[in-house]
Amino acid sequence: MEFTMIQTGWVSLLPPLIAIALALITKEVYSSLFIGLFSGMLIYTFCGDGNIMSAVTNTFDMMFAKISDNAYMIIFLALLWAVVVLVSKSGGSEAYGRWAGKKLKSKRSAAFATSLLGVLIFIDDGFNCLTVGTVMRPITDRLHISREKLAYLIDATAAPICIIAPVSSWAVAVASEVSRDDGFHVFLSTIPYNFYALLTIAMVFLISFSGKDFGPMKKAELLAEQTQAETEETQTVEKQGRVIDLVLPIFVLIVCAILGMAYVGGFFRGVPFSQAIGENPTAGLTLGAFAGLITAFVLYIPRKLMKPKAFIENIVHGIGSIVPPMLILILSWSLGGVCREMIGTGEFISGFVSRSNLPLGFLPFLIFVIAALMSFSMGTSWGTFGMLIPIVTMICGADGAGVYLIPTLGATLAGSVYGDHCSPISDTTILSSTGSQCKHIRHVETQLPYATLVAVVCAVGYLIAGFTLTPWISVGVGIVLLTVSVFLMNHLTKDRKTKKDPDALSA
Repeated sequence: MEFTMIQTGWVSLLPPLIAIALALITKEVYSSLFIGLFSGMLIYTFCGDGNIMSAVTNTFDMMFAKISDNAYMIIFLALLWAVVVLVSKSGGSEAYGRWAGKKLKSKRSAAFATSLLGVLIFIDDGFNCLTVGTVMRPITDRLHISREKLAYLIDATAAPICIIAPVSSWAVAVASEVSRDDGFHVFLSTIPYNFYALLTIAMVFLISFSGKDFGPMKKAELLAEQTQAETEETQTVEKQGRVIDLVLPIFVLIVCAILGMAYVGGFFRGVPFSQAIGENPTAGLTLGAFAGLITAFVLYIPRKLMKPKAFIENIVHGIGSIVPPMLILILSWSLGGVCREMIGTGEFISGFVSRSNLPLGFLPFLIFVIAALMSFSMGTSWGTFGMLIPIVTMICGADGAGVYLIPTLGATLAGSVYGDHCSPISDTTILSSTGSQCKHIRHVETQLPYATLVAVVCAVGYLIAGFTLTPWISVGVGIVLLTVSVFLMNHLTKDRKTKKDPDALSA
């Protein structure tokens, strides 16, 4: 379904701002997103035909269009969550938790293992979020790591690692946006200038090793120390489950997902692998989730871990449990669609970039800030760099500006990932809270100071890189600033017992 875009100027910023503000104030996501979505439709209507009923019908038309556009993602999430419930009910999660508990005996080791697994699963960010959450949640619960902390570790090793991994769906998307024959080579050149991705990964391991939390995250960790997290998995699981009952279905799912992306993209018909996996990644992921489901059936039914009826009931339960976060995703997709396709939010912000007359040395810094604002307000990094990359290549195509192309493209990708990382309406943020089974707004509140600290350090780095035209000074300065800031913020956040607030507990 296609909508006619109209330019609404600064008013186009209101819908995402309304949704985000309401979500943070009321702690209620569904109505906040819907009000933001409907306000966007009202703006579109009043600037168009003025028919109030059009706002109502367009709202549901947009939701229908986004469900249709993301049908494979919806099926993938349903199948994946069915696998999650099955491995849990089989006793595989509990057995894995007991086994891993003998290897990972401290919060530090568990946090490090979570971060490392997140870095290793770099093919797709959504797949990363749900897989790492499924595997690591029993361990982090056992060691009293808060669900908020788990959600941050997952989120911070999803998009940031995908955007610098040469073999990922993100790499293909970025390379295809660069209007040059050597798009993939340009993408590789931007990696040292993608300060947000590099420093976020450094931040994750710094926090994992040091345990120097601060702000709302530190309070969440103190609360987790006082409260034994009760998980659904430990209440009604089969005791005869073994580690293989979790590991094998997840392993098959990962392998078949990669093969599925390659197959759908035409790798077995001669298309290069790096290009094939970015052709239709969600279709390939769906094949992988289905393979994981079949593996669970073959593994559990003959051994009588489950009866066939119970197996089907658990699939239905798994699909049902994904409905609430799926509704958040549909609303956020729809809100992003209004901003991008109807009221011109991205065009308004990107137009500011093309009209700016600042010295070229400030260009990476300016683009980073603009990309961050765009991505945060629209909840999409792909949509953001899709709009900004053509503008950046145009600006840097002028005489004497070519040397700024790679630093500025790096800043574009970095700002896009920052906004996507911490935006409440980003699908990656939603999937991270889903994978960790953490309340969505709690995840947003606790990770926002961490992500913003890295972004501020990155902004300093881009000011340096814009005039030195080398990434390494900025990266070195950034790591030092980040380390000092983390220890200082930890010192300033008082250690005290946290009142057990049911609303602050993870789901």
